[in-house]
Amino acid sequence: MTNQTSVKAARSAAAAALLESMQAVQHALIRPPGLPREQLIARLREWQQIVSDLASGALRGTELATLYEIIGVMNSSLDLTETLSLVMDSLIHLTEAERGCLMLLDKNGRLEIQAAQHFDEGTVDAYDLELSHTVVQEAIDGKMPVLSTNAQLDSRFSAQESVIGYNLRSIVCVPLQVRDRVIGALYLDNRARDGVFSQEDLPILMAFASQAATAIENARLYTTTDQQLAARVEELATMQQIDRELNASLDFERVLDLTLSWALQSTGAEKGTLTILDDEGTVCTVSCPGGNGEVEPESDVVQLAMTSREPVLTNGSCTVIPIRYKERTVGLLHLRSNRDTTSCSNNVKLASWLADHAAVAIENARLYKELRQANQAKSEFVSVVSHELRTPMTSIRGYAEMLEKGMVGSLSSQQMDFIRTIRRNAERMQVLVSDLQDVSRLETGQLRLEVESTSLADAVDSALQATQAQIEARSQQLTVELPDDLPPVRADRARLGQILINLLSNAYKYTPSGGQVVLRAWREDGTVYCAVSDTGIGISPQDQESLFKKFFRSEDPAIRETTGTGLGLWIVKGLVELQGGKIKLESELGKGTTVTFTVPVASKEYPA
Repeated sequence: MTNQTSVKAARSAAAAALLESMQAVQHALIRPPGLPREQLIARLREWQQIVSDLASGALRGTELATLYEIIGVMNSSLDLTETLSLVMDSLIHLTEAERGCLMLLDKNGRLEIQAAQHFDEGTVDAYDLELSHTVVQEAIDGKMPVLSTNAQLDSRFSAQESVIGYNLRSIVCVPLQVRDRVIGALYLDNRARDGVFSQEDLPILMAFASQAATAIENARLYTTTDQQLAARVEELATMQQIDRELNASLDFERVLDLTLSWALQSTGAEKGTLTILDDEGTVCTVSCPGGNGEVEPESDVVQLAMTSREPVLTNGSCTVIPIRYKERTVGLLHLRSNRDTTSCSNNVKLASWLADHAAVAIENARLYKELRQANQAKSEFVSVVSHELRTPMTSIRGYAEMLEKGMVGSLSSQQMDFIRTIRRNAERMQVLVSDLQDVSRLETGQLRLEVESTSLADAVDSALQATQAQIEARSQQLTVELPDDLPPVRADRARLGQILINLLSNAYKYTPSGGQVVLRAWREDGTVYCAVSDTGIGISPQDQESLFKKFFRSEDPAIRETTGTGLGLWIVKGLVELQGGKIKLESELGKGTTVTFTVPVASKEYPA
């Protein structure tokens, strides 16, 4: 605003001086003897100069206004690609240049064209750049504008190929500076006319160059920050995905494959090996997915990596990243690339982060694998032992029954008591062996069900035949509530009976004499509900949390008095769930227990 006011004041003063001079001449001419010829010529020249100054001032004001508009456009956006092209077009129009380009120095000091106007096909190729190289380099090296009003006559440039080949005349080049650092140059030329640019143009061009340099630096900073932010967001998203995939599986081989695959992807390595170590050496090696082959690290590199917390770079193309868990090296990522890995520090950092997170997943998967192997071995052992016990138990029970029936002679009353005790315990052991076999089959997934459409009422009759005598022996009241329209259910007939026998056995065992046992069933939508209730001793809230766990036995003395293995409800829960149902228990200490399970209604797939 101050500059505009000063320009207006100077313009007004010049106009006033011109008017005053013209009035003085007019007065002198109308008075004899007039005005001498020499004075008149001097006055006319004075008027010409004032008019010229006024015209130049008006032009300069227009240029300043145009420059202000150009700078406004340039600073309105942080995307310079389109903006600089528009600016170059406006600047050429303002200066009457024939061609122009804006060049920036890259990180290696080479000039790159960022905007160009009126060159062949709208761009500046390598040959065009070479033509103006001397002028541009002089402006960059000297950090000062370079101006030639006629390069054909300028001793600095007249002999150069660019001036001769393109018949260049008017040339100006202004360096782009940010503080004291040159980041590029602004180049303009005209091949048809000389004197297109003058010393008076330099302040405007330098002002523009200063603003352009600042805008470019801001755009570079914004772009760099934006790229870094985008890269960081992408990196965080990748880390989140890696964590999610690693923690989604406890399969040991799957975790190893994921770890190696992500390591290769994050570093860009072509080959890799994931080696799992124990305290003595290699335990497991996983090759690169896709069959790229194993890359075995050298023994000295392995030893160095095992004692190091940081990646070990070898030969510039191999990276060995230790995988550490609780101060112990549990594995090594050995990656090989065809390019220098030292130039990819960010990728190596990401792979190191991956190794840290993979260590937990690998250790968890390893422990889970060992647990599964231990459970498998235990289940196989139980299965073998159960099978081996069944034969002698059958033999003991058979011989006890023969002795009890007197098939080998009469027995005394005491001998008869002993035989009955042997037979009862043989039966208990046979039940235990059967339960252990079911446990083994459930754990190993080898329990096979013959699912078909079956009648729940038939399964209830079968269960009552096995338990009704014991219920009556305890003087307990048994109530069965089955609706006549109960639909067939989809279940294994024998296993459904086993579920009911187990629940009824628990009901009468833990119900005092004179108590009540109720079995009822009903239908809701596509499900049949079956509930066994008793008025027994009940179960405490603490025990209810563990009741369906394997081998669980309450510490309650009233429960401990009754024999049991703690396997019944665990097996029942497994059988119910295998048949597509659910089970729940409700109990109140001293008032009784209700166990409810569901069975799907038979569909058309399982016709009655």
